[in-house]
Amino acid sequence: MPRRTRRKSIESDRSHLKPIVFAKSIAFATAAIASIALCAPTFASDGDACEIHFSNGRFEPAQLVVPANTPFKVQVTNSDTAAIEFESFELHRERVVRPGQTITVLIAPVAPGSYKFFDDFHHGAAEGSILAK
Repeated sequence: MPRRTRRKSIESDRSHLKPIVFAKSIAFATAAIASIALCAPTFASDGDACEIHFSNGRFEPAQLVVPANTPFKVQVTNSDTAAIEFESFELHRERVVRPGQTITVLIAPVAPGSYKFFDDFHHGAAEGSILAK
């Protein structure tokens, strides 16, 4: 009989911890969900994307116009015979595009202004810009 009493007293001693553990679990879960929601961009229209084609050492069109303060997508198609690297220091993007491949670059909202991009594999050959209005 003393054993049951002892076990009961241990359980009653731990019972005050249950609300604390539950509250900490809820706080952790809420923080995790909030951090994911803040980090994951949402894109205005999933079906629409600006298109850039690379051929003969040039980007066509050389300038894209996008709405400012709105996330957008850029599809880059490499029609050339060598791989290229679509890169923009200002947009913090860098993607390799193999010959015949099309990639999609997701870009978070940007302030109004001009943002340069280029082919990092062939310096000075191809440059372009994205104009956010």
